[in-house]
Amino acid sequence: MNYRLLADSGSTKTDWVVSLDGGPVKRISTQGINPYMLDELSIEKIIREELKFHISDFDFDEIEFYGAGCRETQCEKISKVLQNVLNVSQIIVGTDMLGAARALADEDEGIVCILGTGSNSCFYDGHSIVKNVSPLGYVLGDEGSGAVLGRRLLGDVLKNQMSEPLVSAFFEEYPVTVDDIIQRVYREPFPNRYLASFCPFLSKHKSEPEVKALLLDEFRRFFVRNVANYHRNELPVHFVGSIAFYFEDVLRETAVSCGFSVGNIKKCPLDWNEEDRGKGLYRQRTSIL
Repeated sequence: MNYRLLADSGSTKTDWVVSLDGGPVKRISTQGINPYMLDELSIEKIIREELKFHISDFDFDEIEFYGAGCRETQCEKISKVLQNVLNVSQIIVGTDMLGAARALADEDEGIVCILGTGSNSCFYDGHSIVKNVSPLGYVLGDEGSGAVLGRRLLGDVLKNQMSEPLVSAFFEEYPVTVDDIIQRVYREPFPNRYLASFCPFLSKHKSEPEVKALLLDEFRRFFVRNVANYHRNELPVHFVGSIAFYFEDVLRETAVSCGFSVGNIKKCPLDWNEEDRGKGLYRQRTSIL
């Protein structure tokens, strides 16, 4: 049987899918594998201890691995470890952005975006990424991301820019002090993840006018500062990521007001239904192009 192993990896979690005949057979999650943050031995340890046992019944013809940090020599690092541990010769390694593009646009042109803890976007020609507007991270960019939405929410709450009922509801749900927040944002690791952790509050209260206004404004900034730079307004704009998934209604409303049309939205690139059979990341490929 022609089994394929597909992976979508971030710094926190890696989703693995065993695929057969253009659809998923088994799904496994392991620690995140970011080659910029982990050396070969650490990556090998994760694959041996958290993955290999779960896929021991399958013989793979091909592995496709898409992840954060997978650029240039880092791709070689991932490929080498996968080959050594899983003994598969045909291995494709690419960026998380390329994985998102292939998952959402398949072999069609489109603007493809990631809206999760961070944000990113690209113009995809159906085979490869042609242009990428640098996301710049949550300090200089990452418009529309969970980190930036959380940052704006905290700023509005702490500076009393929201109504008293909403401020009270926030502190009832998150019993934190200003000192707690300052400590986590400025003095501890992964402040972007901490900021994004407040997005469920925005989702819960998105019908409130002031929350809706915040969401509309931040998503508008994403379209203006990123999507509009590709100058391809006629193309569909596809999205992947938790922020895009949970705020789909507001995102689509913003897109229309900015003159864009939204195409596919997925929470995860490897999410699948029957109409995805043999398409996107489940399409058989022979090179990274």
